[in-house]
Order: sequence, then C-alpha cells, then structure tokens
Amino acid sequence: MVDYNLEKRSYVIGGVAIAIVIIYIIRLFTLQIMSEDYKKNADSNAFLKQIEFPSRGAIYDRNGKLMVYNQPSYDLMVVMKEQEGRLDTLDFCNSLGITKEAFEKRMEDIKDRSKNPGYSRYTQQLFMTQLSDKDFSVFQEKMFRFPGFYVQKRSVREYTYPYAAHVLGDVGEVSESDIEEDDYYQPGDYIGKLGIEKHYEKELRGVKGVKILLRDARGRIQGSYQNGKFDQRPVAGKDLTLGIDVNLQALGERLLQGKIGSIVAIDPRDGSVLAMVSSPSYDPRKLVGKNRGKMHRWLSQNPWKPLLNRSIMGQYPPGSTFKTTQALTYLTEGIITPGTAFPCNHGFSYRGLHVGCHGHPSPIALVDAISTSCNGYFCWGLYYMLGNKSKYGSVQNAMTIWKNYMVSMGFGYKLGIDLPGEKRGLIPNAQFYDKAYKGSWNGLTVISISIGQGEVNLTPLQIANLGATIANRGYYYVPHVVRKVQGEPLDTLYTRRHYTKASKRAYNYVVAGMRSSALRGTCKMLSRYDFEACGKTGTAQNRGHDHSVFMGFAPMNNPKIAIAVYVENGGWGADYGVPIGGLMMEQYLKGKLSPASESQAAQMQARRIAYGSSSR
Repeated sequence: MVDYNLEKRSYVIGGVAIAIVIIYIIRLFTLQIMSEDYKKNADSNAFLKQIEFPSRGAIYDRNGKLMVYNQPSYDLMVVMKEQEGRLDTLDFCNSLGITKEAFEKRMEDIKDRSKNPGYSRYTQQLFMTQLSDKDFSVFQEKMFRFPGFYVQKRSVREYTYPYAAHVLGDVGEVSESDIEEDDYYQPGDYIGKLGIEKHYEKELRGVKGVKILLRDARGRIQGSYQNGKFDQRPVAGKDLTLGIDVNLQALGERLLQGKIGSIVAIDPRDGSVLAMVSSPSYDPRKLVGKNRGKMHRWLSQNPWKPLLNRSIMGQYPPGSTFKTTQALTYLTEGIITPGTAFPCNHGFSYRGLHVGCHGHPSPIALVDAISTSCNGYFCWGLYYMLGNKSKYGSVQNAMTIWKNYMVSMGFGYKLGIDLPGEKRGLIPNAQFYDKAYKGSWNGLTVISISIGQGEVNLTPLQIANLGATIANRGYYYVPHVVRKVQGEPLDTLYTRRHYTKASKRAYNYVVAGMRSSALRGTCKMLSRYDFEACGKTGTAQNRGHDHSVFMGFAPMNNPKIAIAVYVENGGWGADYGVPIGGLMMEQYLKGKLSPASESQAAQMQARRIAYGSSSR
C-alpha cells in the first residue's frame, strides 16, 4: 500500500532543498558578478590605488593680486588588512606625537561604519589629516617600520590677506551628507564650506587622478601596474578672478572696525562687486589647518555672529534711501510731476496721523524733497497713489502696481548673487495687508512704507544695487563677485540687463535730487570731493538707536562705483554712512586717499559704537 503522505512530504523536502540551492546560487551571483565589493577585495590584494588630488584653483582680485592659493599638506592613510598584528603601536605613537589612547580611538572610529560608511579593511582609510612638513619629515624616515600606513600628498588653502572672509569662504572636510550628495567625494576629502569656495566648488576642485601600483603576495609594492598605462593624471581646478578690489576691501574693513554693519560697492557698468564688507568679520587664515574645527566652533558661538554675512543675509529697513524708489514710482505713474509741491510742517499730518520730519522750507517739490529727505513729501505721494480709485479701482490694485515697481527694482526676491545664503528681504503686497487688517486698510494704514519703514526690509546688497540702477538710469546687472572663470564664459545671468518699470525721465530727476543732496542737502559733506558724487542718506528707525544708512554713486554722468553703507545703531545717515561712503568712493576712483581723507579714515576707524549684548 502506497503512503501518499510520505510521498508528499518527500516532495516538500526536495522543493525546500532546491529553493535553498537556488537562493545560494543567486546570492553567490550577486556577490561575485553583480556586486563590486568582492572584486574590490580581490583587486586590493594585487593593486594599490593611490588617489592623486588636483591642485585647487587659485583666486585673484580684479587687479590680478593673488588672494587664495595652495600649500602642500600630507594625510596619513592606513590599510587595516596590512597593519593587523604587525604594528609597533608605541613606536608609531611616539613618531606622531600622539597617545596610545588617541590611536586606539581613531582606529575604532575608522572601523565604525556609522562614522565611516565607506570602510573596507582592504582599501586606504584616512587616519590623520594635514601633517605639517616637520611631522611628515620625521614620519617619512620611519615609515618602513609601520606596514599598512601610507602618506598621501594634498594641499591646503592659504590666504594672502586677512580680508574678505565672507566673500572667499573656506574649505573643510566633507560631511556624510556631502558624500551622499556627490560620489566624487570620499571620507577625508575637502570641500568648499562658505563663500565662493562653496558656490564655485565644482570649478575650483578640479578632477582627481589615480595611480595604480602592483603588489606581490606579501603586499609589498612592486611598481606601477603596466608602467602606468591605466593611471589617470589629476586635472587642476580652474582659477577665479573676482570683481573685488582688495585695497578697497581693506579700507572698508578698516572703517567698520568697532561697528556692526555692512558696506557693498558695485561697478554699475557690469554688476561686479568691488567690495563686500560685513562687520564683525574674521581672518580667513584662522580657518586653516588642524585648528579649523575649534576656530569655527568659537566663531559660530560668538554672540556678535562674525560668520554672518550681513551684506546678503542682514535684512534691514532701508530708511530714507527707499524714498528714491517712491519718487521713481510716483513720477512714472503720473501721481506727481517734477513740479508737484506738498506741504511739510515738520512732517505728514492728516486725519489724526502724524509722521515727523526735520525742519526745512515748505511746501517742497521733488528734487528738493530728495535733497532734504522730506518725509512728508513721500507720505503724501503714497497716500494719493493708493487712494486713486479712478486710476486703479481699489487700494488692493494700487498696492499691486506699487509692489510690481519694487520687484522690478530688485526687491522682495533674491537678486541671485554667486554666494550662498542670500536673503530676499520683504516687500509687502495687498494680500499681506488684507490678512493683517482683515481687508480694511488704506494708504494711511501703511504710510510708513513710503519712507522705508514699516514692513519693508532690504539687504545691503539690494540697497547697493538700487544705487547701481539709478546710476544706470533704469537698469542693472545681477551683482556677482566672480568676474572670470578660467576657460569658461561668465554665466549669462550676470551679463543681461534688467530694466525696471520706472521711466528714464523719472531716473534723471532722482539723479538730480541725489546730486543736490551731495551739494547742499543731507549728503553735503560729499561736496568736498573733486568728483561729482550723488547720494541719499537714510536713518532707519529701530528698537534701539537708529541705524545709519547711505546709498550713492559716482561720478554722476559716468558712474564707476555704486555703494551702500549700513551701520547698525549709527544714528543719522550723515554720522557714519555718508563719510564712509565718500571715503570708499575716493579710494576706488583715485586709487588712494588724500592726506585729509586718510586722517578722516583713521578717525572713523577709531570710532566705536557701544552695543549691548542684549540687542544681539
């Protein structure tokens, strides 16, 4: 009699056995054919692939002065398989000047795949970075005693000047996220962390090379594999030429010592940044070498935020520099004419609302209103624009038109400068006020935006770009710090003209007002220069002492420099903004300061503003 249950059971057992065999075959196929790990481990017994790092591109200022270059450095690499059981640990530690505990901890960290995802006992792993020439020389003499350890030559950044840290940025060791985002990098590699080092990383880094060495059965190097037939030479990174004038940058950093703020200077002819100062700053040479991590941690914890690039990240009320944008809008829209005069009895007063102003003749027309920085004039202009229902239909429509003018001038959105971290500022729109005031608002409700207060916030870069736009009578180039990338054309983003909605006629009247301000108005200290400077002061209200602001350009009819100065808690625009702006213009246009100006610069450098830590 046949036992069908037993027969079925044998089929099941046979099926399971076949399934196991198939699983093993698939797994072996995956490991040996599909996966490269097995091949890598096998190859590593016969070959040693040494990475050859390319020279990182150098960085020059606009006049060809070398700002950033490379110095040789050495990394110590280890192949775990080769050093196991063969290393005199005490001798090794004494040769490097480290403790046994530090050695053991580093070896454990290398093996820890959570800290070192690319770990393999058969390939080179980073043990120590940036050996000095002295340490390298000592270790090289004894290296034959330490099997499995190799020295790999690379380079570190060196900075010629202690200036422009926020522009240049720095280079540091890659993070796990960097490695995940780009398979070019391996643990121990370096990458641009800030500034143009980060923005232009792919251009600066170059292309790695590789040298394949042949090993015998005992792991000893026998020479190049096939006489270097399969070696790949590294390709050096591309050099960058900046728009920065290092002498102008140095003066700007001098003038902002002891102050918190920013200076941005732009060449309006092409949008290149001539100087970008953020204060407080730091010496970029401090973020090089083994102490980089410690120094970076100290800077990041400093309450005065020296790592913050206020030129593109600081968002401030522009104060009266913003009145120029209102004049351009009102004129182009036909709300006013150049001859339109408004009363100003120490300010704007209407229906119980009062916005104060300093004493000056009244009524006043446009050019004089810009020259004297009349608050009342621009408040009246906004009131009549937003209340013009016959032209716009509603306050919301009028506000949208107003906002579109501001956006066309480069406000409310990032300009697109070639630096990481740029902020957009804030230009309110009708929806913003509808939400804030539940749809019930008018020109009086938002009157403060006409004088650069209220909800309006700009970056110093945007204020400087406003100066460049007025200098060009209605257009600007997107500001950029890099003028030239070796062997490459400049991105078309930085070569296109951007025209605003305001008319050229309107710009001519605003220029006349800014020139009048330099001759007899709030910027009259600019009249001492032998070039035709145009300027507009700003005094931005703040929870503490007012901010001192200046925006201007020179010469009037052939502009070569546009500039914005912003000094936190500096008071009137004429207190800090105007004198700093004038000195920067003179330095760039004349190539040096006159003796009288040098004396003024020394005095400005020595001036300190007493900031309270509670306000930071």
